[in-house]
Amino acid sequence: MIAKHILTLTVLLSIATSLHAEEDLGESQFVENGDVKIHCMVKGDGPLLVLLHGFPDFWYTWRKQIPELAKTHRVVAIDLRGFNKSSQPEGVEAYAMPKLVSDVHAVVEHFDDGKGTSIAGHDWGGMIAWSYAMSHPDKTKRLIILNLPHPACLSRELANNPDQQKASAYARRFQEPDAASFLNAEGLASWVKDSEAREKYYAAFRRSSFEGMLNYYKANYPREPYKRQSNFPKVSCPVLMIHGLKDTALLSDGLNGTWDQLENTLTLVTVPNADHFVQQDAPELVTRTMVQWLAMTPD
Repeated sequence: MIAKHILTLTVLLSIATSLHAEEDLGESQFVENGDVKIHCMVKGDGPLLVLLHGFPDFWYTWRKQIPELAKTHRVVAIDLRGFNKSSQPEGVEAYAMPKLVSDVHAVVEHFDDGKGTSIAGHDWGGMIAWSYAMSHPDKTKRLIILNLPHPACLSRELANNPDQQKASAYARRFQEPDAASFLNAEGLASWVKDSEAREKYYAAFRRSSFEGMLNYYKANYPREPYKRQSNFPKVSCPVLMIHGLKDTALLSDGLNGTWDQLENTLTLVTVPNADHFVQQDAPELVTRTMVQWLAMTPD
């Protein structure tokens, strides 16, 4: 009987430890950028690593990556403006790319300890990450992009690839004036496969601004007639790209020619069985790839 009780206690303690570890994702903090407050989850010590989510999402998308990354970095996972606990300014112009980049810069300036900053972004977070690296090359030590082609490559695909034009139909709908009225938290979280995580997404999206979310598309996504844009400064830092090949919104053709937009090394990892949310579809692979690449990539 004693052995049975010890075994039961051991199992319970193991479960409790696992649950605690899963939710030990950092300390909640806020960084001010003028009249906008950016909510961050902060964990670990070491060189700064800023994580930027996409749409529809919030900082919790990185829950599988944060614990391992925080062993070697000071990880700061932010809520983009308009999402979850960050400020939700009104007006399309409040979500123009320079404003979004300035939020990241405020976070970098707040946490930077002089060891250099790595930026990782998915979807809209990836677009902001590309833009930050181009506008602040002196601050960007390394760049990690998940499922978001370089903006020059995306504009090329929108201008020339009928498949990408068809795949971007959702973005054109999001640009319509009344698009936010058709959104709700449950619908936005329908892509989340983990039922426990989905409850957290419901709560986060109920706190968010649907208008703010769609203002990313209204302020920044190319509009018809699509024109190829090529006047981007080249990215000077090393770049890691991870792309789920089952992404039906951002097609893999957009990866072609990325190297022409860079002055440094490019590491490209494609994941055949992952869709747009590759960090959640293939969490172990994404985490391991990020950790190893950050460790092996020289300054």
